[in-house]
Amino acid sequence: MEGNIPNIIHIMQEEIENPVSLHEIQERLWLGNLTAASDIKVINEHKITHIITLDLVPLRRQITELSELTTKFVQIADVPKEDILSHFEDCYNFIDNCLQENGTVLVHCYYGMSRSATIVIAYVMKKNNMPFDEAFELVKSKRKFVHPNHGFQHQLKLYEKMGYIIDKNYPKFRDFRLKIAADQVKKVKILPQTSIDLIKPDPGVVQVKPEPLVYRCKKCRRIVASQSNIITHLDREAQINHKLKEKHRIRHLTAEELAAENEGNKNADDVPEEEIEICRKTYFIEPLAWMKDICQNTQGKLYCPKCNNKIGSFSWIMGCQCPCGSKVSPAFYLVPSKVEWSNVVQNVQVTV
Repeated sequence: MEGNIPNIIHIMQEEIENPVSLHEIQERLWLGNLTAASDIKVINEHKITHIITLDLVPLRRQITELSELTTKFVQIADVPKEDILSHFEDCYNFIDNCLQENGTVLVHCYYGMSRSATIVIAYVMKKNNMPFDEAFELVKSKRKFVHPNHGFQHQLKLYEKMGYIIDKNYPKFRDFRLKIAADQVKKVKILPQTSIDLIKPDPGVVQVKPEPLVYRCKKCRRIVASQSNIITHLDREAQINHKLKEKHRIRHLTAEELAAENEGNKNADDVPEEEIEICRKTYFIEPLAWMKDICQNTQGKLYCPKCNNKIGSFSWIMGCQCPCGSKVSPAFYLVPSKVEWSNVVQNVQVTV
């Protein structure tokens, strides 16, 4: 169910008094509930020309077949693990095209609080180059019970970090999509077609201008990964040691120094990523085309596609705990003792 319990109670009380609920976030951009989007009288009164529905089912045909109305349906549940981020660009274009053509758009879900609010917040962020916190407060100031679930909030923050675009090469976006896919695999035991693009090309096949930094099977020297396929993680032991040192340092600050740090909101548990070294005790990588059975199985071993030597393992669901203490899930990893790093690659690399 969307949002948190206090907000749900507030909505229920408001809907008893007035079941039609919609608010204008900016000129000609409305955020509302299903009842508002299903009411022809409301649509006509507010001169709505476009509707985005974010729900498990589309609006009834009586609405979608109105000749003067353009509709868009995004099938999505209000649960934190749903991928709403991948819909940001299409929804942004739908809203922006409508407004540029002097139309009026209503974005709605069931309550108009989580799914639809997320799309409107994402639009405000991109349109105004505005950070998530500010956009959230702006939308909330117009519709007080707006509250995207915590998973959607995380995706909005990721959107901000990517500069309000979907950057498929951004490491945290790759991690996010893999986690979404892992959740799907957990449910249906195979990788759905919608996530098949996560399987990256085999870096060991014929290539022109291949990446210079690669990892090879130690036994036959077949290329099994490129540097861009590596998924990095922070050394957990280093993180713990950093926190202990910070806490020790803070205990020895003077009252004035401590007050100054508190004013800057610095916390011993807030460890800047740039201060922690990247762990190399296990090579976690993206799923690659040479990996057999990864689309049909939840876990298994990884064998070199040339000499069949065991070089790693994979697990969509359980993941893997690195020797440094960090848990990576899902996990596709190469054992460092089974592969070797190389920076000598010919312009055209041919392997089997």
